[in-house]
Amino acid sequence: MLTLLIAATVTYVLTPLVRRAAIRFGVVKAASDRDVHAAPIPRMGGIAMYAGVAAALLVASRLFPLSDTFHGTGLVEGLLGAGGLIVIIGVIDDRWGVGAIGKLVGQIAAAGILFASGARLTYFPAPHDGLFSLTQNESIVLTILIVVATINAINFIDGLDGLAAGIVFIAAISFFIYYYWLTKILGLSAEAVPALAAIVLAGACLGFLPHNFYPARIFMGDSGALVLGFVLAAISVQGLLKTAATVALFFPLLVLAVPIVDTTFVVVRRLKHGERVFEADQAHLHHRFLRRGFSQRRAALTIWAWCMSLAAAAFATRFVPFRAHGVWHPWWTVLAVVIGLVAVLFSVYVVYVLEIVKLGNRIQRRRKRDDPLKKIA
Repeated sequence: MLTLLIAATVTYVLTPLVRRAAIRFGVVKAASDRDVHAAPIPRMGGIAMYAGVAAALLVASRLFPLSDTFHGTGLVEGLLGAGGLIVIIGVIDDRWGVGAIGKLVGQIAAAGILFASGARLTYFPAPHDGLFSLTQNESIVLTILIVVATINAINFIDGLDGLAAGIVFIAAISFFIYYYWLTKILGLSAEAVPALAAIVLAGACLGFLPHNFYPARIFMGDSGALVLGFVLAAISVQGLLKTAATVALFFPLLVLAVPIVDTTFVVVRRLKHGERVFEADQAHLHHRFLRRGFSQRRAALTIWAWCMSLAAAAFATRFVPFRAHGVWHPWWTVLAVVIGLVAVLFSVYVVYVLEIVKLGNRIQRRRKRDDPLKKIA
């Protein structure tokens, strides 16, 4: 709770100061054809968020200077060092612009720093709660891929006021609960640092959201989206993906399903049409919601609710004892099915709103085109 409050307070207090600095130095996002805001909005909110994360982590490391929890994992050092590099790249991009290749190189460098600090993927969950050991080369390649993919997934989803901060807050709280359970209930002390990083990240998002939710007074910019994605990736690499359970593979995938689906959909579409993968457009899920008549506030809240339903399904796979000790328990099974069904129905609703309605319009236009009475007329 202390680290959560520190991260939230520092972020909340510094954000207005960063906003004034952004206006003074011209770091302002002008409205364009693909943007959903009508007036220029200051950027660089990521500076305040990184400051909140760094302050909370430093205080925590001072509170427990002799604990093994904060030594040997490398996650705290990796977050501060590589996260600082990511923020610098984001600030430069917010002010002057950085090409896709430049940002990719910076992301790979940050992933390399994280790997060198000791926060890396050394083994992978295998079926039946086994482990698959990775070689040095496999470890660095997978670590970099996860970091780069997660960073860009969060960066892609950052298109509405408060959307990315809300999604990351939901994911961070979900990861924290999972890690806290592993640490306190199962006694896995190695999961304490990822739990700490997750709750600190949630605090930074919580402190930023009052300034960023519609109507936003400041954007997080690439300096914020990149660092949020980086911290989420570091948490996954250091904790979830190293847990000796098959569910560890599905938990982060379900919790982060919305940004993963959005990124996959956009990348596939751009490749299909021969467009540049990192070139901005209006093909994201939140743009499609707006085209269906949703307001910014309603679109963001709907996507948040979708994320929460998927996170609940992820928790059901881990915490609902529907098959304890090899025995199926009917009522627990019903609860797990209901939770999963809610997530599925919510996903179907989103698909219906964004895709099936469009398909229906196409069919209607085709019927009008093929109408024999229309041809006679």
